[in-house]
Amino acid sequence: MTAWLLVAPVLLPVLVAALSFALSGSRITQQVLGVSVLTLTLTDAVVLLVLAQRDGPQAASMGGWPAPLGIALVADRLSALLLTVSLAVALAVLVFAIGQGNADFGESSPVAFHPAYLLLTAGVGMAFLAGDLFNLFVAFEMMLTASYVLLSLGVGSGRIRAGMTYTITSLTSSLLFLTAIALCYAATGTVNMADLGLRMTQAPDGVAATLSVLLLVVFGIKAAMVPLHFWLPDSYPTAPTPITAIFAALLTKVGVYAMVRTQTLIFPRDDVWLLLTIVAVLTLLVGVLGAIAQDDLNRLLSFVLVSHIGFMLFGLALFDEAGLTGTVLYTAHHIVVQAGLFLVSGIVVRLSGTASLASLTHRAPPPPVVAGLFMLPALALAGIPPTSGFVAKFVLLQAGGERSGWPVTVLIAAALLTSLLTLYAMTRVWRAVFSAGPDRPAPRREAGNVLMLAATVGIVGLGVAIAVGAGLLGEISEAAARDLVDPDGYREAVLGGGDG
Repeated sequence: MTAWLLVAPVLLPVLVAALSFALSGSRITQQVLGVSVLTLTLTDAVVLLVLAQRDGPQAASMGGWPAPLGIALVADRLSALLLTVSLAVALAVLVFAIGQGNADFGESSPVAFHPAYLLLTAGVGMAFLAGDLFNLFVAFEMMLTASYVLLSLGVGSGRIRAGMTYTITSLTSSLLFLTAIALCYAATGTVNMADLGLRMTQAPDGVAATLSVLLLVVFGIKAAMVPLHFWLPDSYPTAPTPITAIFAALLTKVGVYAMVRTQTLIFPRDDVWLLLTIVAVLTLLVGVLGAIAQDDLNRLLSFVLVSHIGFMLFGLALFDEAGLTGTVLYTAHHIVVQAGLFLVSGIVVRLSGTASLASLTHRAPPPPVVAGLFMLPALALAGIPPTSGFVAKFVLLQAGGERSGWPVTVLIAAALLTSLLTLYAMTRVWRAVFSAGPDRPAPRREAGNVLMLAATVGIVGLGVAIAVGAGLLGEISEAAARDLVDPDGYREAVLGGGDG
C-alpha cells in the first residue's frame, strides 16, 4: 500500500498528462482531468504526511530491486509537508489559469498547457520523494522540459529569449549535477542518498568537501541563490501569470529542498557553515536591493523571491535543529505567499494593462478585495506579526541568537535589514497600485474573473491558515528538523527494506 501512495504523485500526473494531450481537442476535458488528478494527488500527499508524522519515514523500493540498488521513494515529514503545500498551491494556480483562459497564451495553450503543467507537478513530486541522486536528476529534467514549454507558450520573442536563458542555465546546472553524481559514485559506489550518508564518512575529507560544494552550486543555481540568481529576474516576469506564480512558488523551493536533503544527509556538520552563511547574507541583501530598484511589478517580486531564499539558507547554514526548523517553516510559508503575490500581480496587470509602477500610479486602483489580497501576503513576506512570515522569521532569529560568532551576528543583521527593506518594497507597490488620491480615477468595481479571484483567495487563505495553525505546523517542522539532524530513521526506512 505504501508503495502505491509513494508512486501516485509521480505516476498519476504523467499518465493524465498523456491522456490530456491525446484529448487536446476538448479544453473542458483537459481542465477537468487536470483539476481531478491534482485533487487526487493532494489527497495522497496529505495521507503521506499523516503517516510520516505518525509512523516516521515511509519508503518503498521500486522495480523489484532492494535498496540501495533499486529506485527508492521516500516520504518523511519534510518531503511530505512540502509535497502537500506544493500540490495545494499547484491546484489553486491551475484553477486561476482556467479562469484566466487563453488570453495570455495564444492558440497553443489548449494543446500544450495542461499536459506540460501536469508533467511539471510530476517532476516536483518526484523531486520531493526521490531517495537517490540519479532519480532526483531525472525529476529536475522533467521539470526543465515542462518548464521550457510553459515558459515559451504564446507568441513573442521576449518569451522565447527568456525560455532560452532559463534552459541554458538549467542545462548547465544539469551537467554539473551529472558530474557530481558520477563523482559520488566513483568515491562511494552508490548514489542512494541514505547509503551515501554512511559511505561518505569513509571518503577523504577533501573529496567530501569538494562534492558538498559542487552539489551546493548545482542546487544553488536551481534555488537562485546569489551569485547564481541572474537567470531568474530575466525569465519569470515574461511568462503568463499562472506560469510565473507556479515557478516562483515551487521550482526554487525544490532547489532549496534538494540542498537541505543532500547537505544534512550526506555531508552533516556540527558547526555553522561559514561559506553558506556568507552566501545567505549576499542572497538576502542583493535580492532585496535589486527589488527596490525595480519599476516593473513582476521584476520587483522576482528580486524579492531571490532575497527570501536567503532566509531558507539562514537556517541551513546553522546546521542545528532550531535553524532547520526555521528553514522548513519558512519554505512552506514562502511557497504559499510568493504564489499569492504573483497571482495578485496578474490580476492587477489584467485590470490595468501595465506592470509599470510609474504607469500604475495614474490608473484606477483595483477594487478593495484585490488590495486586501495583496496586503495579507505582503505583510507576511515582510514578517509583520502575527503572519506566517513573522512566525518563521522569529524561529530563525531565535535559532541564530543561540549561536555565537560574528558570521551569525552579520546574518541576523542582514535578515532584519532585509525584512525592513521588503516592507519598504511592498509599501512602494501599495502606493503605486492601491492607494487612492485626488489625481487618480476612482477604484474599479470589478475584480476580474471569478475563478481567478477564487483561486487567489484560496492561496491567500492558505497563508492565513499557516499562521493560524502555526502551532501544529511548528510541531511538524520541528520533528522534520530533528529527523534531518539525526537521519537514522530515514536510513533505516530506506535501507531496512521498505515495502514494494
